[in-house]
Amino acid sequence: MVERRWLILALVVLAQLMVVLDATIVNIALPSAQAALGFSNGSRQWIVTGYALAFGSLLPLGGRLGDVFGRRRTLTLGSLGFAGASAFGGAAQSFEWLLAARVLQGMFGALLAPSALALLTTTFTHPRDRNKAFGIFGAVVGSGAAVGLLLGGALTEYLSWRWCLYVNLFLALPVTFGALMLVPAQRLAGKPSLDLPGASTAAGGLFLIVFGFDRAQTAGWGAAETIGSLLGGVALLGLFVLIEARSRRPLLPLRLLEERPRAGSYLAVFFTGIGTFGVFLFVTYYLQQNLGYSPLMSGVAFLPMIGSVIATSVGVNSLLLTRFGPRPLIVSGMLLAAVGLVLLTRLAVDSTYAADVLPSLIVIGVGLGLVFPTASNTATARVDPAESGVASSLVNVGQQVGGSLGTALLNTIAVSATTGYLSSHHGGADLVAKGTVHGYTVAFWWSAGIFAFGALVCGMLLTGRPQAEPAEPVAVAVR
Repeated sequence: MVERRWLILALVVLAQLMVVLDATIVNIALPSAQAALGFSNGSRQWIVTGYALAFGSLLPLGGRLGDVFGRRRTLTLGSLGFAGASAFGGAAQSFEWLLAARVLQGMFGALLAPSALALLTTTFTHPRDRNKAFGIFGAVVGSGAAVGLLLGGALTEYLSWRWCLYVNLFLALPVTFGALMLVPAQRLAGKPSLDLPGASTAAGGLFLIVFGFDRAQTAGWGAAETIGSLLGGVALLGLFVLIEARSRRPLLPLRLLEERPRAGSYLAVFFTGIGTFGVFLFVTYYLQQNLGYSPLMSGVAFLPMIGSVIATSVGVNSLLLTRFGPRPLIVSGMLLAAVGLVLLTRLAVDSTYAADVLPSLIVIGVGLGLVFPTASNTATARVDPAESGVASSLVNVGQQVGGSLGTALLNTIAVSATTGYLSSHHGGADLVAKGTVHGYTVAFWWSAGIFAFGALVCGMLLTGRPQAEPAEPVAVAVR
């Protein structure tokens, strides 16, 4: 039985890695794909946004489908669909073809991700083993984006941009096989029931919010389409809450959000999603444009951060959560990430990787290693197995919406700061480079402030009480 549980953990990690990788791996390949398929600069953002919109808006529905129809069905369908969409995209001969594949990836990812996390939640119920499992899971979530940069750089440089999509086949097929071999089939009791009004308003609201954040990058925060999308998304989510409060079988039981530790954990994932964006985007640009790194070397430069995330998640988090509870770990992790970002504000045109980038990445990695596994664990703890899918989907929703907001907010801040610098400074061969780096450092200050504010809010909601550990492991059926 023990061996089976840890094999299920490997299955969950592979499934989550596949979803997290695709948030960044295609970014590295995008210039090559654009040159090969001949689409415009204005169109290229949709290759990233198409995935994010489909994935973010359908997560609650995907989680609920796993609760209703069982993890084996949704994991199998999600992984096979993701593999098919990836193969379809790898063979793309036009912009429209590639965009359709990315949207399909997002749709099947929304089915796959919450089912994987819910399976982890229902498999590991004893606190000690649960903390170890979530430590490993958190390491994947915290470092997956950086792994995507590394793998994307290697595949693009030595094979082809198409392999940044084909690589998912090597992850999806083991996930499918593992789901069929390890996860018992769930017998449906009676006629399955889905909250279609709730599902449609949740999907529509999240779609409009993610779309609005994306449009803010290109059209500006004051544009009618940006404001209209954000207001429409908020209105639909408000309607969603009203529907859920009245529904007999809601898509999202609102009582899940009534517990302060759970609500604080979701917010921790949300704030971390916002603040982390600056690390990956602006540091990647700095490495390539200022230090002259290749895409592959840019990915290699993030390896120390990946190592610190993994070491903290697996080696420290699993030991401390049972003893101290979630508040000190999440708060200290967010504050450490803030410190690492403050260190990055020292960057200048003539800075070096070893002295000015590396220490910051290690500190940020330690912070993320404390936040991600703790927040994922606490957000899904003590949830009815029949609702674990939708509870797990909210973890991914927080990360996705937070990342979209961070993309729009921090990129707008960086561009505005660069523009202001160039207008107030004159002369010098490296004026543009200095202005660009100034924009990065201003965005790093904002990211640090977001982490610090998140630490304050989450500290007020979370508890410092350690998890109660039962005398015997609680048996919960894996679905």
